[in-house]
Amino acid sequence: MKIGLFGYGKMGKMIEGLAPGRGHEIRARIDAPGDPAPFDQLDVAIDFSSPEAAFDNIARCLEAGVPVVSGTTGWLHRYDAICRQCEETGGAFIYASNFSLGVNLFFSLNEYLADLMSGQDAYSASIDETHHTEKVDAPSGTAITLAEGILERTPYTGWSSGSGNAGELPVHSHREGTVPGTHLVTYASAVDQIEIRHTAHNREGFALGALVAAEWLIGKKGVFTMKDVLNLR
Repeated sequence: MKIGLFGYGKMGKMIEGLAPGRGHEIRARIDAPGDPAPFDQLDVAIDFSSPEAAFDNIARCLEAGVPVVSGTTGWLHRYDAICRQCEETGGAFIYASNFSLGVNLFFSLNEYLADLMSGQDAYSASIDETHHTEKVDAPSGTAITLAEGILERTPYTGWSSGSGNAGELPVHSHREGTVPGTHLVTYASAVDQIEIRHTAHNREGFALGALVAAEWLIGKKGVFTMKDVLNLR
C-alpha cells in the first residue's frame, strides 16, 4: 500500500517504521492543517493527528476518494457528520479509540463480562486507566470505550471521572512516568472482586493494529470498526 500519514508524531513515526516490513510505502507525511496531500498517489490514509485537525483530515481524504483510518481522539462530537460524508461519497472509514489488537479483544471481553454482571446487584463496577504523563486527554479514549461497553449492558446511567454520582460508573485516570497504557475493569462486592486488565508493554501494538486495519479497509465501502477487522461481531 501507498500510505499517507496525517500527523507525524510518535504514532506516525512508529507506523512509518513498521510499514516497510509489511511491504508498504509511506508516500506522504502531512503534519500541519492545510498541508497539501498527494491524494492521487495514496491507497489509504492513516490519521493520528490532533483533535483540532482530525475532522478536516478525514473529510479531505473521503472527498478525494481515499480510504482513511483514524485513531485520533477528542473530535467525536462530529463523528456522525463524517459517517454521513462517508456514505455520500461511497468512501471507507475506520475509527478506533485504540488500534491494539489485544485491546480490541479486551473490548469484547469487557462487553461479555458486562452481560454476565448486568443482573448482579451486589457488584459495583469501576474503571481505572494509567498512561504516561504526556497524554493530554483524561479519561483515555480506550477507557471511554470500555465505559460505553458497560453502560450499554448494565443499569448505570452514565460515566463520570473520579468517584462519580450515584448510579454513574466511575472512571479513574492516572498519569505516571512513561506508562504506554494500562486499563483495569473491576466489579467489587462486599465479599469478593472480579478484575480484567489489559497492559500494553509498548506502543508498537497500536501502530501495528492501525496498519492491519488499513490493509483490511482497502477495497471496501462504508464505516467500520475494529470488530469488523477482527471478525468479532
